[in-house]
Amino acid sequence: MDPSTPAESSQFAALCRLDDIPDGGATAVDAQLVDGEESLILLRRGEQVQGYINVCPHAGRRLDYAPGKFLLKNGTLICAVHGATFNQGDGLCIGGPCRGEHLRPVAVQVDEGEVRLA
Repeated sequence: MDPSTPAESSQFAALCRLDDIPDGGATAVDAQLVDGEESLILLRRGEQVQGYINVCPHAGRRLDYAPGKFLLKNGTLICAVHGATFNQGDGLCIGGPCRGEHLRPVAVQVDEGEVRLA
């Protein structure tokens, strides 16, 4: 590989630093995706980060109760508007008005302490 060419893993700008997300917590970031700019939820467990589009499948509204602030309980993410409850690991709605539906995943990776689109 040509040393002037960035490594493939760093071709996307960092969404945030891993340390910007509390372990066991979540944050919201804006990202440019193929379909346009979207708000993403980034959920951290140790060195792993899950990414989802910040939209509840029930009513198409954001899941945060304030910008970047989410209701998290016992490994679930709760929609602040209608109380839909989602597994953090796979985005499956396990309770509330959209039971059985999923949050839209976004592939992210941690690279040298930065969270990037994968």
